[in-house]
Amino acid sequence: MNIKQTVKDSYAQIAQSSGGCGCKSCGCDSNQKPQRQSGKLGYSQEEMDQAPAGSNLGLGCGNPVAIASLKPGETVLDLGSGAGFDAFLASAKVGLTGKVIGVDMTEAMIEKAKENARKGGYANVEFRQGDIEALPVKDNTVDVIISNCVINLVPDKTKVFKEAYRVLKSGGRLMISDVVLTKPLPEAIKQDKELLVGCVSGAILKPEYLALLKQTGFKDIKVQKETPGFLKDYSVSMTFSAYKP
Repeated sequence: MNIKQTVKDSYAQIAQSSGGCGCKSCGCDSNQKPQRQSGKLGYSQEEMDQAPAGSNLGLGCGNPVAIASLKPGETVLDLGSGAGFDAFLASAKVGLTGKVIGVDMTEAMIEKAKENARKGGYANVEFRQGDIEALPVKDNTVDVIISNCVINLVPDKTKVFKEAYRVLKSGGRLMISDVVLTKPLPEAIKQDKELLVGCVSGAILKPEYLALLKQTGFKDIKVQKETPGFLKDYSVSMTFSAYKP
């Protein structure tokens, strides 16, 4: 299975549809509207109303913006920014003196996000197509990295964390929500394409995930919140923070 192409094709389809989420995880229930799903993850009605229509696809598994403590003037990078929902919420917090960069590998998502930015008049938000394992961002230029239910989809998570470390300034921070495993998956689940794009099959064990962060050089790694994942016997949605010394 070509994991990257499978993920790209699935999320392109979601971007091109009007219904939003069609996946089975990342806090996502295909029978629920994106706003209801986001409300369960802790987004306020004000935040959901503030974002441009069509930017909230209900694909997250947490609310990394809520723990990011964003300040005016900061530069924020959103890994796997999708249609721009978290990026737009972050832009309101950093203000016009700040900047938000969204990176996504799916062309259809980037186009949707750019259109949403145009509709909403967001002058401090920029979307770039690229892989989060090879970020189109300069070294030591980012204050905060956010990401919502994306890193589990990437086969080489070490590369993602190394790239995050590279672009963060000293003292910069990660504020990420993602799916991690509480015990190993059966082989049949690992090979299930639907559960891959649904943010289960590509997830790794929680201790392994946290160890990769530490090995990369991140400090003060703290799990802020955990909630049961779609496959409650195997996964949880974890929101955590970490800092670059």
